[in-house]
Amino acid sequence: MANPALKAALDAGQFVVAPGIFDMISARIADGMGFTALYATGYGTVASHLGVPDAGTATYTDMVSRMGRFAQGCRTPLIADADTGYGGLLNVRATIMGYEAAGVTAIQIEDQEVPKKCGHTPGRRVIPAKDMALKIEVAAEARRDSNFLIIARTDARTGLGLDEAIRRGKLYRQAGADIVFIESPESEDEMKRIGQEIDAPLFANNVEGGRTPILSAEKLKSFGYNIAIYPALGFLTAAAALERAYTHLRTHGDSNALPAHESYGFGRMNELMGFPEVWDFEKRWAREEG
Repeated sequence: MANPALKAALDAGQFVVAPGIFDMISARIADGMGFTALYATGYGTVASHLGVPDAGTATYTDMVSRMGRFAQGCRTPLIADADTGYGGLLNVRATIMGYEAAGVTAIQIEDQEVPKKCGHTPGRRVIPAKDMALKIEVAAEARRDSNFLIIARTDARTGLGLDEAIRRGKLYRQAGADIVFIESPESEDEMKRIGQEIDAPLFANNVEGGRTPILSAEKLKSFGYNIAIYPALGFLTAAAALERAYTHLRTHGDSNALPAHESYGFGRMNELMGFPEVWDFEKRWAREEG
């Protein structure tokens, strides 16, 4: 069931900053930090689960199980990447129903051709706008809970220009999208124009090293945006930390001299994963032997 807190926050005019999660360690850390929503990144989830590029090779089955685990393991509302809906209209309906049943709060569907590609990489192509509008109509009809939000993403900016991307954003809003996501605008002026021309809650994708400038929450809100996601922040910093730690081990042959700030700490990880509850349970149910 969708968490009503995200829709309530948006209706109240709250600007939502959502960190990207990609596995259950990142999910548990982010879940305990007081964010209004979490964003389950497709790129990071595919990378951590399958070890392959985010290029359309992950299936609905791969993703719905992972997204469901994130949703069930977190108290914070989850925004989940669902690529293109994994096929045609029937697939979109099944995807909406599956993600909603899994406990996701908002689902993101994009208008790329299959196989899709990460939104800040080259070579993306989009389907006809009318075909994507039908997908959004199907998605809106398939959901059972009005708190389950549909985010319509267009990747038209890179290949077809900003005018076409804005046209599509308006069309997808009319088709029933709750939130519009214009992927990879290339300047602050473009982002400002999107906010001026599209009368809908707007979604900003902040990718470190990507095509779009990363703006402050205050500036994005002033432009008319409502949600900012940071999908890559977690896995980019985690990868850098792992590389440093493994390099240290390879160089020195042990982890003894690894700086304390480079490690989360075994005791702290035990707490994060819930071991104290396990230990308390075992104490309560312990029986004397012999």
